[in-house]
Amino acid sequence: MGLLEVHNLGIAFGGLQAVEKFEISIEKGQLYGLIGPNGAGKTTIFNLLTGVYQPTEGDILLDGRNIVGQKPATINREGIARTFQNIRLFKDMTVLDNVKVGLHNQVRYGTATAILRLPAYFAKEREMDQKAIDLLKIFELDGEAAQLASSLPYGKQRKLEIARALATNPKLLLLDEPAAGMNPHETAELMETVRFVRDKFGIAILLIEHDMSFVMGLCEQLVVLDYGRIIAQGDPEKVRKDPRVIAAYLGGEA
Repeated sequence: MGLLEVHNLGIAFGGLQAVEKFEISIEKGQLYGLIGPNGAGKTTIFNLLTGVYQPTEGDILLDGRNIVGQKPATINREGIARTFQNIRLFKDMTVLDNVKVGLHNQVRYGTATAILRLPAYFAKEREMDQKAIDLLKIFELDGEAAQLASSLPYGKQRKLEIARALATNPKLLLLDEPAAGMNPHETAELMETVRFVRDKFGIAILLIEHDMSFVMGLCEQLVVLDYGRIIAQGDPEKVRKDPRVIAAYLGGEA
């Protein structure tokens, strides 16, 4: 059994079937891409996997446990973290504190310890500071740790959001258009960073991306959606040549 096993997943909004019979199996350490035209249902899939939406049918198994019906915070503690298409940083907080927010589920002191500022509180804060700095170093953001997140250029804000997601110690990281708005140099740099993150942390990564050169150069397996249904699945070369995929993107007949 894979790290993530999704079977017959579907959701309907009123009379509209947004996702139907979605299936995927992702192994630990695998780089997987979810692609398709605008409106195909990709972000809806992410919202289903993270508990933002509850499916009308199907199962989502993480490490063999069905997480359907769980709240987003619970699913995050179980091991799924995500970033968003539109960056959602705490822009009036420092770069360091943004990452520390992601570490909140690993805090082990009680409310009284925090209020009274007991030694355990300061020890844990120092530990969290070091963990946050270590993550920022991976993305070469440690030099900006004391700056406000809003002061970072766009590409670095994208990296900070990934660092914050990693701070939750996920088994599976979902990246929603991580290269959106980046120039070619930033995109190439991000590609290497994503590979490094996968190798260093041993986690699986599932990403949505419209930049086909990024997807084809990075992902080991792809699943293609159109109108909420899978139309192709396999390695990038196989998917690239699939006539149904070509038709979906170019508007022709399969």
